[in-house]
Amino acid sequence: MQEDITVSDGKITGTLKFIEGGPCETGPLAGDGYFLALKWSSLDTNTTSLKVGLQPSASGMGLIECFDDSDRNGVFKVTPELEQLFVIVQSDGAHKTTQYFDLTTLTFEEPAVG
Repeated sequence: MQEDITVSDGKITGTLKFIEGGPCETGPLAGDGYFLALKWSSLDTNTTSLKVGLQPSASGMGLIECFDDSDRNGVFKVTPELEQLFVIVQSDGAHKTTQYFDLTTLTFEEPAVG
């Protein structure tokens, strides 16, 4: 699915491999495409809301609340031509911190022919 993924200086680099049919039969991870698995950590101790997602979102899902997600990881369908950003929004109810990570630095491996 992916190789050598690195998150540094507001950019995500590495290689995404084309997955025919996607990792799921239905839902936002269905269908041919490229998929990125990420794990996030180091939340502010006062955080009460954590939203993550891609902007723009090809599936229309936008940012998803995942504060109660104990494993703190997710898989996202990346559409290269949309020049998406991976976004993390942390909030304590009064203050909000938003982080943006550029995905245009990823390499997209061409699908196998035949």
